[in-house]
Amino acid sequence: MFQVSQHIDFCYGHRLLNYTGKCRNLHGHNGRAVIVLESETLDDRGMLMDFTDIKKVVRTWIDEQLDHRMILHEADPALPYLKSLGEPLFVLPVNPTAENIAKTIFEFTKSQGFPVVEVSLWETANAFATYRDGK
Repeated sequence: MFQVSQHIDFCYGHRLLNYTGKCRNLHGHNGRAVIVLESETLDDRGMLMDFTDIKKVVRTWIDEQLDHRMILHEADPALPYLKSLGEPLFVLPVNPTAENIAKTIFEFTKSQGFPVVEVSLWETANAFATYRDGK
């Protein structure tokens, strides 16, 4: 089995609803998404996937949709105010935990036809969450 990984750094803000710790407040992270692709075969170039292709699609999407945005739950009471200010937002139907952001990136990557098996989101240098394909 062959495997390649692409690291994509981006900045984002969020807060967690129904949470009693510090993350209940609006705050930001310098995050790192680690996208892992896997295949039993290589293409005619001897590659599972060209890193440039991953960057063109996944990095571009992260840059346009998640980077320097507030990632918030659709029921977040701050959402209408932030929208009225024209703040850049990415809205999720679930709490924007590291787990759910990793799953969001995974689902986008898979929808683009990449053989993704895992996405980890490093929220800090010491803490990350991973979403894996449930095969």
